[in-house]
Amino acid sequence: MPLEIASTGTALVTGASSGYGEALTRTLVANGWNVIAAARRLDKLQQLQSELGDAVYPLQIDVSDPAAVDGLLSRLPASLAQVDLLVNNAGVALGREPAQQARAEDWAQMIAVNVAGLAHVTQALLPGMVERGRGHIVNIGSIAGQFSYPGANVYGATKAFVRQFTMNLKADLLGTPVRVSVVEPGMTEGTEFSNVRFKGDDARVAATYEGTEALKADDVAQAVLWMISRPAHVNVTCIQLMPVCQAPAQVAIHRKPRN
Repeated sequence: MPLEIASTGTALVTGASSGYGEALTRTLVANGWNVIAAARRLDKLQQLQSELGDAVYPLQIDVSDPAAVDGLLSRLPASLAQVDLLVNNAGVALGREPAQQARAEDWAQMIAVNVAGLAHVTQALLPGMVERGRGHIVNIGSIAGQFSYPGANVYGATKAFVRQFTMNLKADLLGTPVRVSVVEPGMTEGTEFSNVRFKGDDARVAATYEGTEALKADDVAQAVLWMISRPAHVNVTCIQLMPVCQAPAQVAIHRKPRN
C-alpha cells in the first residue's frame, strides 16, 4: 500500500550529488516534492535535473564554507525560498587509521562538514520554519555515533554530535510545530562513502562489503520518506537501521601474550 504523504512542498537536500542525497532527491520528486538539490558538484546536480525535470533545482554549495551558507537563501528563486523540509545529508568520512596515526587535515575536514556545515545550514533555514509555523529537519547520522569501532575516532564523534544536536533542537522547538529527526544508517553499499574514506583504494572498498548484503541508499531514502509522512502531530525522533548481516560489536579486550 502506498504511503499517504501528509504534505509536500519544497525540500532542500545537501550532499545531493550521490549516495543517500541522490536517492532522497529521486524519492522526494517521485512523491510530489520540489527539491533544491545542493552539493559541490554542479555537473552531477544538472544531470539529476535533466533526468527528473524542473522539480529539481541545482544549487552548487560547499556546506563547509560559512559565507556560502550565509548567502544560501538569497540564491534561491522566490518560489523556493520557503523551505519546508531540510535534509542535512552532506557528510564525509576520511581514513580508518587509529587516532595516533590519523591526519589532522582529515579530522578538520570531517568537523567542518559533518558538524559545522550541518549546524550552519540548519541555522540558515530554521528561523524561517519557526516563523512560518511549519517545517521538518531530518539529519543523517550514523550508527557510528552510538557504537564505537577502531578507526572511527573523529568520524564517530561527529555523528554523535548529529544525534545530540537533533535531540537539543527538539528541546528548543518544543511549543512549535516544527519537527526534527535523525536517521542513523549502518553499513551501506553502492555509495561513494567508502571510496572517499579509503581515498580511491578500490580493493579495500571491495573487501569492506565482501560476503555481505548491506543496505542500499534507497533503503535510507524510504526510511526518511516514512518519517516525514507521519501525521503532523507525530515527531519520529530517531530511526536506526542496519542490514541483517550487521550487529553492534562487542566490547574489545586486549590481552597480553603469555610468557
